[in-house]
Amino acid sequence: MESPIWGNGLFKKKNKEGNIFAALKKVPIFSDLTPKELAEVEKIVHQRRYKKNETIIHAGDPGLGMYIIVNGSVEVVEEDEKAGKRTLAKLSDGSFFGDMALLDEDPRSASAIALVDSDIMGFFRPDFLDLIYRKPKLGIKVLLALARIIGERLRHTNELLVKIQERKDTPRNG
Repeated sequence: MESPIWGNGLFKKKNKEGNIFAALKKVPIFSDLTPKELAEVEKIVHQRRYKKNETIIHAGDPGLGMYIIVNGSVEVVEEDEKAGKRTLAKLSDGSFFGDMALLDEDPRSASAIALVDSDIMGFFRPDFLDLIYRKPKLGIKVLLALARIIGERLRHTNELLVKIQERKDTPRNG
């Protein structure tokens, strides 16, 4: 069943080249899935082509799901009234972003903009929750992989914060 939010014809269930399956397999959240399990996920992802400089997500918008770059390039930016636009990351083929939205519906913390014409897959929270309900073992497998990735990012962030604090606490000469 097509989501009414994305039922505008811009998202498609299948990719002409048939590379959705291959792209999903490269995403860490799905990399441990069997071919049969990947085929289930493939049924619920949506694909869309974004034009160069087109905004994929806006900071402040509700988090509806995560996005996977099949091919192209995306810039994740934070906009501040005082500081202006600041690039947080530049992502390319196989990268994904917005995965926290699979867990909560908090507003987006940053915007994502296509740097070139880009093919992007959307994996949306309502579809994910339905997958958990319909296929609990598969849903839990994806959920645990997502938790592992978020945990790794949190550990990395903690390490960076410790380094920043150590620099701050180190007396400077001169």
